[in-house]
Amino acid sequence: MVPFCFMTVTASGLLISFAAMRILMVCLGNICRSPMAEGILRHKVKEHGLDWVVDSAGTESYHVGEAPHKFSQNICRVHGIDISDQRARKFVAADFAKYDKIYAMAADVYDEIDGIGGRHADMNKVDYFLNELPDNTIKNASVPDPYYGGESGFTEVYEMIDKICDAIIDRYKKDNYV
Repeated sequence: MVPFCFMTVTASGLLISFAAMRILMVCLGNICRSPMAEGILRHKVKEHGLDWVVDSAGTESYHVGEAPHKFSQNICRVHGIDISDQRARKFVAADFAKYDKIYAMAADVYDEIDGIGGRHADMNKVDYFLNELPDNTIKNASVPDPYYGGESGFTEVYEMIDKICDAIIDRYKKDNYV
């Protein structure tokens, strides 16, 4: 992926500046996995002084307008990240134009992104979130959905997402998305 850049000709010469990286995390209902990923990556982006935009959405409208799941909020809060102000929204075809990279948390989500996008679907922008894991031997794997389990499942998912967000920072920071 090549970073977007703006070229301006000034009296002293050509000035090139890079646009902010725009990332969208997508899961099913936008209350468990994707809001955690949004919060964790936003936190890391700020720590690294990057000018990136990070958002999240769900492929279903079950929870539109709701705050993240209480266990998602709890585990993030334990790690110093407040996601309580996030609100669930549904993924829409216009998101393809708005974001540089779209991460699907699971196979069904990946398929739904393609379906929702219809003729606007730019699937070159979409990847499975777990594919960013360094030395990943299992391609196109799903992040487990902790919704139907207890609080411990959210802890496991948090740790997985945290590690992958580090990999995303490392990868795209090297590509001059600053």
